[in-house]
Amino acid sequence: MGILLKEHHSTKLLITSDTLLYIERKEEYLLNVDVENIKIQPRNFKFERGKNYSCFYFTASNTEVELKSDYFVGVDWLINDRYIHVEPKLNSSVTEIFEKAGDVDDENISEEEIINFNEKAEREAKDVTNEKEVDVIGILIEIMSNTDLSYHSDNLILIDWNMEEIPIHQKQDLLTPFLVVKFLNLLKDIVKKGLKKSYYKVQKNLTNRVKGKILVGQQIKQNILKNRFTNTVCEYQVFGEDSVENSFLKKVFQFCTRYVENHQHFFTNKNDISWMINYIRPVFEHISSELNIEELKHYKHNPFFKEYKNAIKTGNLILKRFSYNITKTAEESISTPPFWIDMPKMFELFVFSKLLRDNPQLNIDHLNYQFSTHGNSLDFLINTDSIKIIIDTKYKLKYNYSQIHEDIRQVSGYARLKKVRSECGITDDSHIKCLIIYPIFEEVEKNFSLEEIQRQLCEDNEIKAYHKVYKMGVTLPFI
Repeated sequence: MGILLKEHHSTKLLITSDTLLYIERKEEYLLNVDVENIKIQPRNFKFERGKNYSCFYFTASNTEVELKSDYFVGVDWLINDRYIHVEPKLNSSVTEIFEKAGDVDDENISEEEIINFNEKAEREAKDVTNEKEVDVIGILIEIMSNTDLSYHSDNLILIDWNMEEIPIHQKQDLLTPFLVVKFLNLLKDIVKKGLKKSYYKVQKNLTNRVKGKILVGQQIKQNILKNRFTNTVCEYQVFGEDSVENSFLKKVFQFCTRYVENHQHFFTNKNDISWMINYIRPVFEHISSELNIEELKHYKHNPFFKEYKNAIKTGNLILKRFSYNITKTAEESISTPPFWIDMPKMFELFVFSKLLRDNPQLNIDHLNYQFSTHGNSLDFLINTDSIKIIIDTKYKLKYNYSQIHEDIRQVSGYARLKKVRSECGITDDSHIKCLIIYPIFEEVEKNFSLEEIQRQLCEDNEIKAYHKVYKMGVTLPFI
């Protein structure tokens, strides 16, 4: 049975050795006959800047276990037959609390006022009526629409293929649509450039001629023993598109199209990707889907076709996901390997995609993604001839007053780093403007061109207690 949590929430489970009580009230208890040794091991998603980032946290006493989710969503084993499932849900109250804290211009705010602010904020943050489910697939579609960002998407997800699979309902599955969307976008980029041509081996039973190498064993079986003396089984090389790697891509494409047809609830409205399938399909009509997967083990990637490397890697994950059985794409009750998705990283790339989309004149170098210095890592350091801005994305907003200001101080501190100022070519006492971008719930379509961002850095959007630090919300796709 799964233990359901939302992002950045906690729940408590009582520990019992009473099997009957556990069976009757599974949602409240963990079964553990040995209370002294509770074997819960939170999975580390990554090690970054000298710190381990766990997918969830727990504290245990003799009587209870408290589980606390962070900003990773996914499914993983917890203990025995129990698993933890973290949903991608955000609370609009947290956004409003952050905006209120940014508008406070009273440097003499008392300790009592801060306590009252925090207590009210905590109550509002727990109000489930203000929660919305984030459309993870919609965000990924936006990210993958830019070819330059597709290579960053490898770090968004962690999959443990070695662990026993977890039984879930198809609608709870984020892993499969994630892989399908990623693969189809990579395939779209390949089709746009044109399929790779190469030499590949062909075996044919030729009449009245010989080409390449005669396959003696098959010649005896197919022709000699059947008195077909004018036929010869030959193996020879052909230069064209019907190669092993293209056949593999077509096979995975067939799995993906079947999956999309059977699970339209993931791909409706803005998430509709049928146009992408229709764009890809004609190019693969003349490609065979019959192949021996073992042949791919000897495939060598060509640096001139770098898209193939990622597409084949993702395709292998998809076939593994369905156990190489296309009928499994239609099942409603499925099992999934433990997986986690990094939502703050996904939000970074979501903002990145909008910056690239609305500034076609710029390339990735102008945006300085993940600019690092002295253990600090800036999300974006925009550096053009006329515009210098530090942008920090905040998916995981805090609702504690002191923690909110700690985050703001961190961003403003980046502007004083000598390496940052040197990168921007600033030698005088002028200050670099800082912008915090955070998720909002209102349907507002914003232009992310640098000129428009520059206009947003005005008094109305300034965080009152700080000099040249501004805030701007971006609408996330919600379900």
